[in-house]
Parts: sequence; structure tokens; C-alpha cells
Amino acid sequence: MKIASVRVSQQDFLAVEGPNGQIISLPDAQRVFKQAVEPWAYDMIKFIEAGSTAINALARIQAALATATSCPILDPQHIEWHPPVRRPSKICCLALNNSANSDRIMSGPSHPAVFIKGANALIGHGETIVIKPNFGRVHPEPELAVVISKTAKDISAKNAMDYVFGYTVHNDITSPTMRGEDTFHYRAIHPKNDGTNAIEYVESYVSYPGRYKGSDTFSPMGPWIAMREEIPSPHSLGIRCDHKGELVTEDNTENLTHKIPEVLAFISGYMTLLPGDIVSMGTALKRVGGTGKAVQNVDLHKLGGPVSVTIEGIGTLTSKVSEID
Repeated sequence: MKIASVRVSQQDFLAVEGPNGQIISLPDAQRVFKQAVEPWAYDMIKFIEAGSTAINALARIQAALATATSCPILDPQHIEWHPPVRRPSKICCLALNNSANSDRIMSGPSHPAVFIKGANALIGHGETIVIKPNFGRVHPEPELAVVISKTAKDISAKNAMDYVFGYTVHNDITSPTMRGEDTFHYRAIHPKNDGTNAIEYVESYVSYPGRYKGSDTFSPMGPWIAMREEIPSPHSLGIRCDHKGELVTEDNTENLTHKIPEVLAFISGYMTLLPGDIVSMGTALKRVGGTGKAVQNVDLHKLGGPVSVTIEGIGTLTSKVSEID
């Protein structure tokens, strides 16, 4: 089953995918199939929090759609796609979580490395990545994203998949220019390890991702959430990125260094994951595509768009690109 957040004729609601790829209003389907129209039919977090009640109702609709002779179908030309979860409490992203990075990492942790994006960065399928002149180089990063189903705190890897609602597509837009501007080379103050109160200065580098990862429109996401049962093997999914119709890179989620159960267990040991939170699993970049370019060479600031990310079994997320003064 696949579910999305959409806007049609100034109304926001959830949509489901029909058996032949049709896009169907969930509230309309509930009316047609004599179900009560619940508040969760209009909001993804409410749907996720409703748990089995909402999921079972959706399963009955999917079964009815398979044999229905008619059902109201949405015209794709009239749909505005929201990010599937419009206001998650946080978007947790994995840094350098691909085996293609292993020979490039000079030093780093053996555990997952996590940074946070805000909901301000989210845009839906078909919307526009907005790049300002001072952003410098900006490139795409195709990623599998996990949607959390219920509150997760100090969970084990063994039970972690019980906390997965489904999977969606994320383009983790990044500005290396702003990363360079926001990197400090400085002398950090450390206590001396000699039993005294003395200090020492240690040469360090540190960068903060607030701008270069979290600027407005830097997280295109969607259009669909494929629910967990739809994707029985999330670590064997083909993933690709295209720019202006040309393949840039392709990969498979089997190449993720840290897998979903380990990642969810690790994150939940430090920050509580809430229903609707997003965990983006890291950039797919194992193989360079037909253009001969790596994703880092696709400077959206200079080259514009559109740019697309496709994940097997989930769908294709396409974004326009626009520069503003």
C-alpha cells in the first residue's frame, strides 16, 4: 500500500495508490466504500498515530479498489504534492553511510553519524528547489528515507523494524560552498590529562550543517510512502538520480554501511524518535551514471533542473530548480 499527502482545489488530504496506479482521495474512497471519514484521512501524522485502526481501514479500501467498477480518481494535473509527512518533529540524516565512501574516510566514527534537518527544508514532489546567489555550489544526494511509526526510545536493533511505518524518497540537497564557509579551523580547549586543572589547545576542524544542509527547500521528499509490508527487503532496492533526463548515479541500498535496525537503535539511544519522524539513510553513489558525473559535479546552481531520484518499489521524486535574487 502507498499513501501520500496532497492538495487539490485548496483542500489538503491523504491519497492512496489504486491497483492500476490511479491516485485516489482517501476521504472520497471512505465515502464510496461506506467507511466513516476519520480525521486521520487528512493528516499523515494522525494516520500514523492511529496505528492499526487506520492501516486496517486502508487495507479494506485497497481490497475494495481491486474489484470496484468505479471510484473517484484524482487528475494528476490538478494535484499539488506535499512532502508525505508535512511537519515531522525532525529529519535525521546519516553522513557518509555508503560503502563507496570507505576509502575516502581518513578518520571517523565506527557508529552512524547523524545530523538533523528541520521541517522548513521540506518540499513535495514537483515543487521547486530555490537557490540564492550566495549559496554557491549546490548538488543533489539521492537517499532512502524511513518513516517512524511509533515513539522509539532506547530500542534494540532486534526490535527496530517494528518502529518502521514505511519508506519514502529523499533528495538531501547540499551546498559544499556553505559547508566550507561554516567550517572552523581552530584550537579547541581540552583539559590536560595530568591530574591538574591545566588546559591545552588542540588543533581542530568543525563544521555545522545548519545552512548547507538545512536551508529552505533543501529536502525534497515523496511523493509516496510505501508502507513497510510493501517493501519486504529495504536493503536490496535499486536507487538512481537523474539530472535533466540523464543518469547521474545508480546504486543499491545493500551498499549502506549501517543498516536500518542498527541506525534506529543507535539514534533512539540519544534522541527519542516520534511518529512521523524521518530517518534518511545516506547518499547512494556507488556507481557513476552515463554522464560520467558524480552527484557532486551536478551543480544545480549553474545547471538548473529538473533533478529526479527514483527508488525501486517506492517511486520517483522530481524537483524543479530556480534561482532567486
